[in-house]
Amino acid sequence: MKILVTGGAGFLGSHLCEKLLELKHEVICVDNFYTGSSKNISHLEDYDNFEVIRHDITFPLYLEVEGIFNLACPASPIQYQKNPVQTFKTNVHGAINMLGLAKRTGARFLQASTSEVYGDPEVSPQIEEYWGNVNPIGIRSCYDEGKRAAETLTLDYHRQHGTDIRIARISVDDGRVVSNFIVQALRDDQLTIFGDGKQTRSFCYVSDLIDGLIRLFSKDNLFLPVNLGNPEPIEMNQLAREIISLTNSNSAVLNLPLPEDDPKRREPDISKAKEILDWNPKVTRADGLLKTIDYFKKTLNT
Repeated sequence: MKILVTGGAGFLGSHLCEKLLELKHEVICVDNFYTGSSKNISHLEDYDNFEVIRHDITFPLYLEVEGIFNLACPASPIQYQKNPVQTFKTNVHGAINMLGLAKRTGARFLQASTSEVYGDPEVSPQIEEYWGNVNPIGIRSCYDEGKRAAETLTLDYHRQHGTDIRIARISVDDGRVVSNFIVQALRDDQLTIFGDGKQTRSFCYVSDLIDGLIRLFSKDNLFLPVNLGNPEPIEMNQLAREIISLTNSNSAVLNLPLPEDDPKRREPDISKAKEILDWNPKVTRADGLLKTIDYFKKTLNT
């Protein structure tokens, strides 16, 4: 297939492009490089079936494609809060433009949504039918409500125009806590934990998540959101202890004030992904942390 990946120079996007190329698809990577990096995709330039377009999807894009993965949007609170209006526009105007492209070309469309649509949940684990507990006017709202609006648009394009859509609610570390902890531990700096450290997060290794996205995209007649993530949450205090141990670090822990609207619990229910997609994360947290630690050891030494 000829597949468009928006946000293709980001962390997840670049791994998705690489996997699609391995599967012999023709891939068009679209990114405005606001948070994406050319370094993430430089190793893909030798593929004859790979093309990069610098473009902001808040403006229309006219291409002929058979599939679209819409991953474009800053995912870290630090990044998306720097320009909340642009973040919201990327989620809403970007979704409209990419859904319009899918409608015109008949392409299958996958919207990368997020577990942040659940806000600070009052139920756990979070099933797809849970409507969430989201602050519509907080400092995280540009992302949370933007993704919720993108889901609405995606389903409405399907209902009104018959667009072939998929929605992946990705449960990942949007604050980059794992990478931050690892770098701090390798440097014997203090590990910064926000709040009392009892809040939980769910961590899914990138290879598992990309496999889930491709399985969801490839599944016929699956038009409602599907959670993708690791169903085994961990408290931040425990995560810090594990990383200090795995890195043999002398780091201590520094507690800082909890940011506004920071969710207390993240625990996705992935029953649908298991049943419908035959998908389940394979990389354990310990193995994933060791792989990531090894990566940062090499990066910090270059």
